[in-house]
Amino acid sequence: MILNRYRARVHAAFAISVIFCLQIAGSSAAGIAAEPAAADYPNRPIRFIEAFGAGGTTDYLSRLIGQKLTERFGQQIVVDNRAGAGGNIGAEMAAKATPDGYTLFMGVVPILAAARSMYARLGYDVVKDFDGITLVVSGNYVLVVGPSLSVKSVSELVALAKSKSKQIRYSSSGVGSTLHLAMEMLKSMTGADMLHVPYKGGPPMITAIAAGEVDTGAPSLTLALPLIKAGRLTALAVTGAKRAKEFPQLPTIAESGVAGYDLTPWYAAFAPARTPKAIVKLLNVEINNILQSPGVQASFAAQGLEAAGSTPERLKQILQGEIEKWARVIKDANIKAE
Repeated sequence: MILNRYRARVHAAFAISVIFCLQIAGSSAAGIAAEPAAADYPNRPIRFIEAFGAGGTTDYLSRLIGQKLTERFGQQIVVDNRAGAGGNIGAEMAAKATPDGYTLFMGVVPILAAARSMYARLGYDVVKDFDGITLVVSGNYVLVVGPSLSVKSVSELVALAKSKSKQIRYSSSGVGSTLHLAMEMLKSMTGADMLHVPYKGGPPMITAIAAGEVDTGAPSLTLALPLIKAGRLTALAVTGAKRAKEFPQLPTIAESGVAGYDLTPWYAAFAPARTPKAIVKLLNVEINNILQSPGVQASFAAQGLEAAGSTPERLKQILQGEIEKWARVIKDANIKAE
């Protein structure tokens, strides 16, 4: 599996990261200016922070894009895994980094947007503290039911949940995760009343559905597809605004009667706010060129991802829309995270 090829590099990357951080600390102590000219950028290694740990999608994307940027720039791109607190540890570290183009951040747009309303205290502001570079990929989640339910459509699931208040149980990968928010948005838009059962991560949550411990959920399509093909899960619809390329016969939730439903997990590259515009522009051009590579697109497709690419302005527009959407969902569901 493609992700496995990248896990083996994590220990080596960590060692390089330590050296890199010491170099940065030394430079700061010496009072070296951190505002390079775009003409000589980059002239030293670049740190790429991702906030969900080795082996995940953001790690995979950071390493793949980082490898291609290394080839283009002739400078090492060091992936720095900073998992924890629902992604907020890595996000805060990136937001507070020197805005010189030598720290980048791979973020999940819905998670960054939702955190703004979900956490009473955040050490960063996703709007004020980041400059968006580009959208990288989009993915899809899939609404599934396990052997405990015989429903075959979204409308049947909603009707059953309405008739059995809080008796239908859904799993997620944790409170405040996008998989939690996906189901809460479905509840908010349909009036279905289901009981949330959080698990610690995607694999245990989907295993719980297949085993009948819980009834339904919306895992990633990449994770769910083998169990769907094996007949252990029944797929009802995908959560995004359009059908998944790898499962085109499956409708969207919006097509299934819940008009306006859209949870598209966008992944995007960011830099700390006030990074020189010329550097942001250069990174935008280079990453968008990488995303056009047939080999890169094939690698994404194998993971159930689709290359996106955008201008910084388009990324900002999508982020703002996600902030507004999740603020409503979180308020309606009274979701709070610490």
